[in-house]
Formats: sequence, structure tokens, C-alpha cells
Amino acid sequence: MEEHLTVGRVAELTGVTVRTLHHYDEIGLVQPSARTTAGYRAYSAGDVERLRGVLTYRRLGFGLREIADLVDDPATDAVTHLRRLRGLLLEQRDHAAAMVTAIDRELEARAMGIRTTPEEQLKVFGAQLYDTIGSAYPATRRTEPRIAARIWEALGDARTVLNVGAGTGSYEPPDRDVTAVEPSAVMRALRPAGAAPCVAATAENLPFEDHSFDAAMAFSTVHHWSDPIAGLREMRRVARRVVVFTYDAGGVAWRERFWLIRDYLPEFAEYFVGWPSLAELAGAIGARAEPVLVPWDCADGFFEAYWRRPEAYLDEHVRRAMSVWTRVGPEAEQRAVDELRDDLSSGRWAERNRDLVALEAAELGLRLLVA
Repeated sequence: MEEHLTVGRVAELTGVTVRTLHHYDEIGLVQPSARTTAGYRAYSAGDVERLRGVLTYRRLGFGLREIADLVDDPATDAVTHLRRLRGLLLEQRDHAAAMVTAIDRELEARAMGIRTTPEEQLKVFGAQLYDTIGSAYPATRRTEPRIAARIWEALGDARTVLNVGAGTGSYEPPDRDVTAVEPSAVMRALRPAGAAPCVAATAENLPFEDHSFDAAMAFSTVHHWSDPIAGLREMRRVARRVVVFTYDAGGVAWRERFWLIRDYLPEFAEYFVGWPSLAELAGAIGARAEPVLVPWDCADGFFEAYWRRPEAYLDEHVRRAMSVWTRVGPEAEQRAVDELRDDLSSGRWAERNRDLVALEAAELGLRLLVA
């Protein structure tokens, strides 16, 4: 028999007052649909699932009318709801991590007798992930020509291209009519003079009509979206061709491919638990997946770029341009850096990874989705 929970029991489990639950009932947001054996109204399993969504959205700051629209969306099933909630919670976590990083830097500055300005003190409250790491991008993040050639070839004969999650403009083809989309104000501000026009928007809600572009591209950004499936479908909606550079983060094999995750930073693999598989991402847009090897001297300083140059990960400036380190937090970062430094000094890293020295390029789970 299905277990039913009374209003009092639900209030006890959730920390929400009975009065609040009664209010949700009165406005039709979450109405107990079952009865206990004693005849009291109670929450069924379906009611509980709906309430969980309502409470999560509420704690993320959504208004009750917005929440009603979200939970009543007929086009969104239970799994999609969970993925959306997960993405929003990760975004909130990243925001909090970015604020912690900013505060840590101010503490360091004050320890050296440096006082931050009033503007700097207030900026922490508007910090987003890329607002924190974005200023480091120009130093190490630039177009890797061999990877760019793969992407531009995949764009085919497209003349108009939408670059989603465009950042500072790396990988935008110079010989096409490009429109960029980027939600971070800091990243938009770092785009060079003469770069393609950039619109402030998210992948999940592209402000363009159907079939507005010949092609849509996204480079190393899908893992930052709150709802990657929705974002990919939006790209498919506005363009006849879609090209996406992303990760195959499925299974143990992915974690074992890259020594930095395997030996020093297992926390990063945990970030992808519950994430849509590569097959699901590809299936959302009917794409084929092509492996992309990372050259040993990769010019773009993304996370996997220094697989044959491990000393680079000891450099604070190199790490600050990688969102990974903000995601895992300062404790995991410091531990990983300390252990890597020790292993490089002792020769343990070289012994473990001696086969890498002979490789010109490595298979590290990077994929190009082409639809």
C-alpha cells in the first residue's frame, strides 16, 4: 500500500510550517490528495514529489507564481524537472563558491594591510562563476588552431553562425557572420574590439526566431548550463546545423583517462553524477559524436590542455582560468596542488605517467557533437 504522509509529518520532515503547507493547499500549488485511515487529508507520493519541487524552487528564490508555471509545465517530465533543479542548485553552489573565493582574496589582502575599495566589497554580492574567473581568461584561454579547424569544418557551408556561451570569443570563425550569446557581463566585457556582436542571454532561452541561423556552435560551455538538454534543443530550434564541443563524462573510463582527475582531483568526477550522458546529449539534437584529441602543446588553457605539461597546474594564473577549481573549492584545490607538487619533485608523477611522454596528442574524453 502506498504510504501517505500527514500535513504534520510533512511539516516536520521539511521544516516548513503547517500554515505554509495550508497556504499552498489554498492557492492550489500543492494539495494533499489522499486520506489517512482516520480520514485526515494526507500527501500521496505524487504530492510529495510536487512539493519537493516547489520547496526547492522556493529556496532558490522563485516566486509562487513562477513556481506554479514551472511545476505545471506539461512539456516537462519528472526527470527533466530533477535535472533542471540540479542545474539550478549547482549554479547556486558555484555562486557561493565564487563569493567564498572573493572573500578569501580580501582576507589575504587585509592580512597584508591592503584595504579593498567600497566598490570591490560590493561586487562580491553580484559574483557569478565567470565573473570570478573571467578576468583570468585572456592570459591562457585562446583559440587552439587544430581544434578550431575541426569546429569550422563541421560548420560546413554555414554563413550565419550563432555562438552560444561565447565567452571572450575564442573559436568564432573569422570568415562568417557570427552572433554571440553570453550571460556573463564580465566575459562580454572581455571580448576584444571588433568581435562579433554579443547578446546577453542563456542557452536555455535563446531570443531568436526558429531557423534564424545556418549553424549554432558551443565550445566547452554545456557543462555550465542549468539544463543542457533544453539548451541543445534551443540551438537545434534556431539553426539548421549544430556543432558542440563537450565532454564524454560517462563511466569509470572517463575518470581514468586523465591523471589529474584520477590521482589528484576525484571531486571533479562527482560533479557529473546525474549529468546527462553523451548519448542523451547527442540524442537531444540527433548528433553524431566525434573524438577530439588534445595536442601536447595545446594553445588553449582549458582543463585538459596541460596533460603533458603537469607543472602548469601549479601556476595560480593557469588554474584561475579554469572553472573546475572554483567548482571543487579551495580545500580540494590546495590538496591537489600540494600532492602534485610533491609527486613532481619526487619523480612519482613521471613514473606513473611515463607513457605520456611519447604521445603527440591524447584522448581525454573530449567530443564534438555534430548535427
